Amino acid sequence: MSEQVTTVVLVHGAFAESASWAGVARLLREQSVDTLAVANPLRSLADDARYLRDVVAATPGPVLLVGHSYGGAVITAAAAELPSVVGLVYVAGFAPDTGESALDLSSRFPGSTLGATLQSYPISSGGVEFRIAPSAFHQQFAADVVPAEADIMALTQRPVTENALAEPLAAPTAPWKRMPSWFVFGDQDRNIPVAAHRFMAKRARSSLTEEVAGASHALAVSQPEVVAQVIAQAVTAAARMPASA
Repeated sequence: MSEQVTTVVLVHGAFAESASWAGVARLLREQSVDTLAVANPLRSLADDARYLRDVVAATPGPVLLVGHSYGGAVITAAAAELPSVVGLVYVAGFAPDTGESALDLSSRFPGSTLGATLQSYPISSGGVEFRIAPSAFHQQFAADVVPAEADIMALTQRPVTENALAEPLAAPTAPWKRMPSWFVFGDQDRNIPVAAHRFMAKRARSSLTEEVAGASHALAVSQPEVVAQVIAQAVTAAARMPASA
């Protein structure tokens, strides 16, 4: 068993930003859990994972990766080449298998209403990027967050490229097949169908699956206590395991 302290690295997804982890990070710090929230570029899965690997490479000791939404795909891609990662926590997050993308998984099951709320525009690097229309953000992304806070989240959301959402996982083997994973999600998620969350958790043989009644896609904001508790349990369990080879 490693004597080193495990660092929790929090990775936000599309239409969010690193401050969306503030409530969770505060609770983890109160439990003396070393925590770092990363600014996810949201440009492409390969580039976003490469950036996350750089951050983790500069972080001493074992690391527990936590991904929200598209950030789940990023931690999956990054962990495939990170021997210091001891576990993966998916917070309403995508856990793709090789050849799968976020778009693949969200469209495999009915229930998402995200598409109708998106605004798109071309970007100079090629392709388009998406943002959620501010008028639709509260109900679509964060229905259980107080309106005033949801309004600020809509203003500070970070757009994501279509390429990032459509890019499949290139790793020969998805890392959740060889390391422990934990899943927490809301049963009122309007971005990713709850059936998709259940499918991914079951497929990954999740060490713990927490389905939160009434919680939206933004449950890290609306339910930080539940999310922090799952992460803290993962830290305790993962600390007993050697880092993945």
